[in-house]
Amino acid sequence: MSTPLFNPFESEDISPPFSEHWQAKRRLAKSLRDLTEVLLTSTPDVDEMNDIAERLELQARQFAKSERRYGITAFAEDGRHGGYAEVNHELNAIAGLSNPIAPGLNMWFEGDIALGKVTCGSGYQGPPGHVHGGFVAAILDQFLGMAQIMGKTPGMTGSLTVRYLRPTPLHQELSLRAELDRVEGRKTFMTATMYAGDVQTAECTALFVRPRDGMQNMHRDATVPKS
Repeated sequence: MSTPLFNPFESEDISPPFSEHWQAKRRLAKSLRDLTEVLLTSTPDVDEMNDIAERLELQARQFAKSERRYGITAFAEDGRHGGYAEVNHELNAIAGLSNPIAPGLNMWFEGDIALGKVTCGSGYQGPPGHVHGGFVAAILDQFLGMAQIMGKTPGMTGSLTVRYLRPTPLHQELSLRAELDRVEGRKTFMTATMYAGDVQTAECTALFVRPRDGMQNMHRDATVPKS
């Protein structure tokens, strides 16, 4: 029996986890995001922080004893955690629901328009009270990187040009919109905007280039950390 095609972008609703493994990992990732927010904004005494650090170090050592999978492809090839699309939806650096460093970009399609939303906490701060410009670019890169599937020849980022129109606020839902400009052979051209409420904070144009031998072989040169 074949697994139904997974499409996390069919609606604004966040897709449910593929398995109990990802459900638990999503919960754990949220706990770590919450811990990061508290760490960056609280003022506990030194002894309390050292006590918490000691317990977290113990947890990390216990985690490290479990069977390891390095990278999205490794999880997908394992056969127990869903296909590449499901795993990418969980582990992606910007949109991964099970990745504690991801701001949690959510996106979906309405006809030939891609829409998205994301809220950045204190861990993404650059200028006081605002999102670091590098994270703004990373969010737009991920958003457009997924939106480019509208062109049917998705590839790797060739260039990304971001115009910062206004400072992008922390702790406020940001809205994104992307459209396909054109496709020229292996090249896909995209445009996007970012808004905080009614205020446009950034706009972006991007070029994506499909590798000559396709995206499916990108994992061949991936490196695995040494134990």
